[in-house]
Amino acid sequence: MSRIFLIAGLGADTRIYEHTDLRGFEVIKVDWLVPETSDTLITYAQKIIDQYHITENSIVIGNSLGGMIGIEIAKVIHIEKIILISSIKTIDEAPAYFRLFRNMPVYSIIPDKVFSSLDFMLELIFGEMDKADIGLFQDMLKKWTPDALRWAMGAAVNWENTVIPPNTFHIIGDKDLVFPYKKIKDAKIIKGGTHIMIYDMAGKVNKILKSILKNETSPVVLP
Repeated sequence: MSRIFLIAGLGADTRIYEHTDLRGFEVIKVDWLVPETSDTLITYAQKIIDQYHITENSIVIGNSLGGMIGIEIAKVIHIEKIILISSIKTIDEAPAYFRLFRNMPVYSIIPDKVFSSLDFMLELIFGEMDKADIGLFQDMLKKWTPDALRWAMGAAVNWENTVIPPNTFHIIGDKDLVFPYKKIKDAKIIKGGTHIMIYDMAGKVNKILKSILKNETSPVVLP
């Protein structure tokens, strides 16, 4: 039986997958490791591989930044499947603000107090949420230190990947404000899906995941 590794995105944790139906698989939730200042997504992905003993018969599901890390994992190990949700495969799919923040890394000088109050932006970035969901996402964000948030932002905008590994699958929402779907190639598009559709539109995502896991859907890049 394949093991499925779940990697969350920036400012989140694996509770974002709590509505994801992966019955029949061994599921390993990947907790964020404390990054070194010098880490890139490449070196960080290797730490995840080593810490969680990811092998070739593994499946990695990555949400947002977790998907970018999943791509780097799949470049090192020829894993069974890499599934991206609300993420990007290469720098060509990155939104314009990536280049802006790469040239002007204002995130690096944001005071700690500001990072501690970023939860007011949740609905602006992720879309309309009910009160219970806002509470959950606020709690997830509070688990991140300002230094970890700065590192993650820098590692993301400075990602330069141009390689799509074999067995890559991609799911994106057409209402995603973080990664606009019109820049994404060869992905399954969920109508009405926002950046947190893995959580609040899990039924539609689960349907596509089931098709992928049953080998009924072709990957972006064949093995």
